[in-house]
Amino acid sequence: MFTIKEFLRTEVKPALGCTEPGAVALAVARAKEELGGPVDAVSVTVSDSIYKNGVDVGIPGTEGLRGNSVAAALSAFCGRSAYGLEVLKDCTEDHIASAKAMLGKNAVQINPDLDRHGVYVEASVRSGEDRAVCRIEGSHTGISEVTLNGKTTFSAEKTPSSAPNGPEVNVSDEIARMSFPDLVSLVETMDGEDMDYVMSGVEMNMTIAEYGFDTSHPTGLDIGKTLKKLSGAAFNSEDLSLRIKAYAAAASDARMAGAPLAVMSSAGSGNHGVTAILPVAVCAQHHGKSREETARAVAFSHLATSYIKSRTGRLTPTCGCTVAAGAGAAAGITYLMTGDPEKAAQAMIVVLGNLVGMVCDGAKYTCALKVGTGALEAYHAALLVMNGHSPDPQGVVGETIEQTVNNLVEVSEKGMGNLDKAIIDVINRRFA
Repeated sequence: MFTIKEFLRTEVKPALGCTEPGAVALAVARAKEELGGPVDAVSVTVSDSIYKNGVDVGIPGTEGLRGNSVAAALSAFCGRSAYGLEVLKDCTEDHIASAKAMLGKNAVQINPDLDRHGVYVEASVRSGEDRAVCRIEGSHTGISEVTLNGKTTFSAEKTPSSAPNGPEVNVSDEIARMSFPDLVSLVETMDGEDMDYVMSGVEMNMTIAEYGFDTSHPTGLDIGKTLKKLSGAAFNSEDLSLRIKAYAAAASDARMAGAPLAVMSSAGSGNHGVTAILPVAVCAQHHGKSREETARAVAFSHLATSYIKSRTGRLTPTCGCTVAAGAGAAAGITYLMTGDPEKAAQAMIVVLGNLVGMVCDGAKYTCALKVGTGALEAYHAALLVMNGHSPDPQGVVGETIEQTVNNLVEVSEKGMGNLDKAIIDVINRRFA
């Protein structure tokens, strides 16, 4: 059994930019660190999900450049694996110019392996006659092996979990074996340090939302900015649903456009973190909840989000921002207002009964639409449950949250098995 500190350390982390190109950049950076000279060429093999989610998303600090190939090229010059999913945070204009030159020479290749699913990245980096390879599997920071000229220099199987870049405590696997009540009871064990960490994530995600509201620069589709502008004085009135949607969308607007700001992620995704955190935090602020109440409710949201993701997998055909993190946020808001884990589980069921069919068509500007939807529906689900309404078993909705999530997984695995390939075909036609 893991502790709340282990949960937060592995499931709730800062991430700069989309986590799929982040994983690509991390693999390139770790491979590059085995070489003694400058990088001449990079070749990266990725799973269908990593390819789909990274092909068209903004890369932080590059003023509009997008995609896995940009992340890989930049990492060849400035990536540092010690930064984890903030691997590109040292990026400068000179690094961008060097990356563009490398891309112009076709020295960076991204190769989708459509038979691989979930999180998988294998980066091969060449300098002269030397070649280093880094493989990431299972989680976005899960470096499993590094080789130099065919010889293993690091293997997760042979390295204690406390070693740098070693395997993480496999919290996700443990969560998949836990009941929902046992998992969310971890909020009762939080200490001051845990609350500080959770609230640092609230501040981080609020900061990028404010960046998305800033009218001095465009951010993606400007959804959050537009909602705030058009609502006028109503934005600061009693219409809490509008603020919740606008804050979440603004943060995702900025993140998908490549804003040079980190977010606190949840269950391996930055947009999951935006959805899991901001609706709860905005609601807490509106109702004057204490710092401790806010921290516990946000942690509850993270735990509920990870409960679903541990069963569906890190990367899925369904949109985790709405389905998993939206349900998590509904649980967090309900727990904030009632302190009742059973009602929180009912709010999750409402979200799953509503948004179960929303598909993931890759990371890009329109993700902010879905993040906004997940945030809004989380709040509405909480309101329904707090007013005594929740669905009886019907459709994918089961008797319990456990049954409902199992139904969701079955629908995803049996009914959406070819969805990623179909979406990738659609995406590739646009780039042909």
